[in-house]
Amino acid sequence: MNKKLENTEEKILQAAKQVFMKKGRAGARMQEIADEAGINKSLLHYYFRSKDKLFEAVFYEALNKSLPKIGNVLNADKSFFDKIRSFTYHYIDFFIDNPYLPIFILNEISSNPEIIIKLADQIGAKSNLFLNEITTAVDKSIIKPIDPRQLIINLISLCVFPFIAKPLAQALIFNNEEKEFLNFIEKRKIEVAEFIINSIRK
Repeated sequence: MNKKLENTEEKILQAAKQVFMKKGRAGARMQEIADEAGINKSLLHYYFRSKDKLFEAVFYEALNKSLPKIGNVLNADKSFFDKIRSFTYHYIDFFIDNPYLPIFILNEISSNPEIIIKLADQIGAKSNLFLNEITTAVDKSIIKPIDPRQLIINLISLCVFPFIAKPLAQALIFNNEEKEFLNFIEKRKIEVAEFIINSIRK
């Protein structure tokens, strides 16, 4: 693909992110995406035959950036606690770079969970490996007895929730100061990991 085609495709993907974030997959229209990208609808259909194909491309691109990094963290030769620290750091860092994604994912989980599972599976997202590692950490008395699924959900929830609740949090506790909120999120990369570790350390 030549540079011009790559630039047009990237422009379309960026425009689609914005429209999907505001309207959701069901509410978005191809004409709106074309207008946002500054191209005509025919050119949009040349690159992406349907809204579903475009949605898959947007979502796949986002997951493709995040899941391999997270997978590498969980497969790294590190201590169990250092993996939690790295996971939290990379997970929150990803959402700082893609703040639209948590609500984007949340909308799709409620309306179309099959596509989320399909795309995650295509990229190779594996949770069983870390589930097994948690079980091993319990067996070796590194951490307190805990259902591995509870730990993973706790970890993900504490990372993601501030982004989902951002409008409310900014209004209630950050005086609508974007910089203050971002400083808080930056510190949360460490806070979440240490909170989890202290709660499970034996």
